[in-house]
Amino acid sequence: MNSWQYISKSISQQTGSDFQIDSHISVGGGCINEAYRVSNGKSEYFVKTNHLKHGDMFETEALSLKEMFDQNTVRVPEPVCYGQTDTITFLVLEYLPLTGRFDATLLGQQLAAMHQVTQPQFGWQRDNTIGSTPQRNRLTSNWIEFWRQQRLLPQLKLAQKNGYGAALNPLMDKLLQNFDCLYDSYTPQPSLLHGDLWGGNASALADATPVIFDPALYYGDREADIAMTQLFGGFPADFYSAYNDISPLDEGFAVRKTFYNLYHILNHLNLFGEGYLNQAISMAERVLAEI
Repeated sequence: MNSWQYISKSISQQTGSDFQIDSHISVGGGCINEAYRVSNGKSEYFVKTNHLKHGDMFETEALSLKEMFDQNTVRVPEPVCYGQTDTITFLVLEYLPLTGRFDATLLGQQLAAMHQVTQPQFGWQRDNTIGSTPQRNRLTSNWIEFWRQQRLLPQLKLAQKNGYGAALNPLMDKLLQNFDCLYDSYTPQPSLLHGDLWGGNASALADATPVIFDPALYYGDREADIAMTQLFGGFPADFYSAYNDISPLDEGFAVRKTFYNLYHILNHLNLFGEGYLNQAISMAERVLAEI
């Protein structure tokens, strides 16, 4: 049984309806996975594949999408099944024909609703990945320690391993010791977060219904999601207006957004190389100048 036959069998078992793949068309899957639109001539699914070593990544993505899907706030692709063959690991999602032009007001309103879904502690039931980098989500009631121990420190240690320690350590050591003051008058709540919400992970159906995908889900400060939307180009102004009409952002967000986005730039440094080093240094300096 080849991989496509195995995936066909998995889809059939999960849906209770016979499905035999008769075409698989390669589509954009980002820089980490291979992605395909598969069809039996009547129905279609979206399939992501990768090396066997990434099996846990697809399992946690499926669980993340299911958790977001069940909240019925922002539209996400519904997970169908996941598993592995002798040669690959795979994730099957419903196929959504995306256009790219989402209703920005509606997305702002829906994301505000999603962020109102909370749990008692920060973190999540599973560790997952941010891109292909491991991301720890151990549950804790202390947000400051969560961000220090499970976000910034792992990225800094990885940066040191990758040879960037000499440039980053003086700034990051000072930042890690002093960023607590960013929360002197602000108390985050453990909100349901997408976790990797930049423009490349948001699109729309033909009627402009927003769709978000490729999550790095956890429960954390909602500002971290909003900060990420302002990285790499930003979302339309109507998105932020609609969000703030429902859940106004604290005035301290102006500084904390740079602090939160430093995590993602460090991750890009570790994934893609030295081109992100100066940006990471600049962001750390900017936050330190404010505190």
